[in-house]
Amino acid sequence: MNKKERVEAALRGEKVDRVPVSVWGHDYEREWSVQTLAESTAENYSRYDWDYAVICPRNSYLVEGWKAKYSRSTEKDKPPVCDYSPIRSSNDWKRIRPLEADYGALGEHLRVIQLVNHEVGYDAHFAMTLLSPLGVARRLAGNTADPLLLTMREDRRSLHTALRIINETLINFAIACLEYGASGIYYSTDDWASEGRLTQDQYREYGEQYDLEFFDAIKSRSKFTILHNSGDHIYFDMLSTYQVQAIHWPAHLEGNPSLQEGRRRSGKAVMGGINEQHLLKGNSVSLIQDEIATVLGQTDGEGLLLSTGKPILPGTPTKNLDAIRRALS
Repeated sequence: MNKKERVEAALRGEKVDRVPVSVWGHDYEREWSVQTLAESTAENYSRYDWDYAVICPRNSYLVEGWKAKYSRSTEKDKPPVCDYSPIRSSNDWKRIRPLEADYGALGEHLRVIQLVNHEVGYDAHFAMTLLSPLGVARRLAGNTADPLLLTMREDRRSLHTALRIINETLINFAIACLEYGASGIYYSTDDWASEGRLTQDQYREYGEQYDLEFFDAIKSRSKFTILHNSGDHIYFDMLSTYQVQAIHWPAHLEGNPSLQEGRRRSGKAVMGGINEQHLLKGNSVSLIQDEIATVLGQTDGEGLLLSTGKPILPGTPTKNLDAIRRALS
């Protein structure tokens, strides 16, 4: 099997010659430039001979068009910091207007997709990272949940107005991403679909309806739609009904199902299996290999795309990433 055939078979839950694997994460220093973000994505893919790739852009790219300002990071392991948020009160949510798919930073990232497609797209599927409307709203509000939670209590109509506009922009941008060469979308609910953030009823109102609208809009265009939630005690059964090809979550966190249980409950391909915190340890090669052996045994390697439970942190030792690849050779 070639890489695309391997991933497609895994997404369908069919037998594969080898479980497909990939790992990705932020490079805070290089993600600010079109050229260097594309280069770092392609370098990570080729250095470890991954089977698929995910573009991991700077977290602020989706809100810069709405005048949120984040300081550019000059260090590989330090994320950018919000310097200015346009959201000062609940009324400010009503001022959000739709953005064109190629406006500002959005257009820059369409160019990133073109470059990555040139380097990766012939051999392997790759996805572009987008946040859900709630995730975008949090970045817009200074990367804090408090303004959203306050507006949910005081002026829910204003927040819904903004979420609808954000979702319209996301849908148009996602379609453009696919037209520019991305195989699919890596869509993060940004841990909002979990007990520690919202109740299930709250997530249905402020999250699920917009998620479903988004996935319905891209379902006929995307070959590789991945749903990610990074929290613990996630609302897995709610998320498992979404029209996606794979579900990605940190199965090692408290209250989350194992990959085996998640596959049984969802009927979809599952992504994950490796604790990203283990990768940070300098002497964890044997631990990583044991972890991979366990998850392969639990799932029989079917309907599985091996990865970490969420994007890795900068500074992850290369020998540990090499160990992942060797474990599947």
